[in-house]
Amino acid sequence: MAQLPSFLEMYRDLIAIPSVSCLDTSWDTSNKPVIEKLARWFEALGFQIDVHELDHQAGKFNLLAHYVPDGCDSGGLLLAGHTDTVPWDEGRWTHDPFKLREADGRLYGLGSADMKGFFAFVLEALRGIDLTKLRQPLYIIATADEETTMAGARELDAFGHLKPAYAVIGEPTNMVPVTAHKGHLTEAIRVTGKSGHSSNPAAGINAIEVMHDVITELRVVQQEFRERYHDSTFVVPYPTLNFGAIHGGDAANRICACCELHLDMRPLPGMNISDLYGIIDQRLTEVKAKYPGAICLEHMHEPIPGYRCEPDSKIVQLAQQLTGNQAEPANYCTEAPFVQELGCQTIIMGPGSIAQAHQPDEYIRIDEIAPAQNQLRELIQRICL
Repeated sequence: MAQLPSFLEMYRDLIAIPSVSCLDTSWDTSNKPVIEKLARWFEALGFQIDVHELDHQAGKFNLLAHYVPDGCDSGGLLLAGHTDTVPWDEGRWTHDPFKLREADGRLYGLGSADMKGFFAFVLEALRGIDLTKLRQPLYIIATADEETTMAGARELDAFGHLKPAYAVIGEPTNMVPVTAHKGHLTEAIRVTGKSGHSSNPAAGINAIEVMHDVITELRVVQQEFRERYHDSTFVVPYPTLNFGAIHGGDAANRICACCELHLDMRPLPGMNISDLYGIIDQRLTEVKAKYPGAICLEHMHEPIPGYRCEPDSKIVQLAQQLTGNQAEPANYCTEAPFVQELGCQTIIMGPGSIAQAHQPDEYIRIDEIAPAQNQLRELIQRICL
């Protein structure tokens, strides 16, 4: 225990290590130094440590810290979080995003809320617990690349002995149990036309005009989503399709040969992802027939399914009792569907506010630190002792 730094020192050290996950390689950073630091701290508490370099993302790592009492090979509690952050807005932070700053009753820093700081909460909650008294296993997972591809969460099966009964993902929810969220699909539709001189548009195939036909059909898909699917759990109770970015052409006096549209889709929990693709394919059938080989759809990342934990689950009831907060759904997407595949009852609950995520001058309020630490400690004790 003496080897474990103070809570604020741990927080400061985690924030100080860049671990940006970004599809733009000029921003992207390995999370290995964060994993190594967490490994030392959890090992100092008596945990066994397994580190897995991702098969599909070299230089990125998952960590499993585990304490499994003799005679147990499953059950217990998993506390999970991701080690990566989004990039920061150059010039919009008041201070260095990698230097933890205490001011105005807040701790500022990149990852203070979303969500490297969660691991300091877990370590502090464990400081007063004698692991040798545990009757059920306790696991801590630290993943890579949640902010982009969720590559780390997709490789949890690398830890074959990870079989918890319950899981809590420490995303910033103000310690409100979150029990459902939509999935996330990001797609690129590319139209390849035929360039030519603008004085004779019929001599080429204008990719912008073809994309206009594509968008017209996809607008019908938007309406079909509203009419065909419904889940009153969510403020927006149907799957959504958003046109996020479009690029095409290079000069007014040329027939546009290339146009690309980026889509965001948010399926409801339980929806079959292939059904969504099937609806789109069906709507685009006539346009594709009119322009053979001109239209293709590509995944910008592998699909993330929706997630739901039943409200009468034991972990939901316990979290509500300990925090006094009623469970609710979320609009954002997390690693929950992948953690849930381990076979455990899974909720999302952690300190800090999602309103601070991905923002300049990200912070967590100091007055919520002690209550969250106590609630996490009580959760561990109620499940594992």
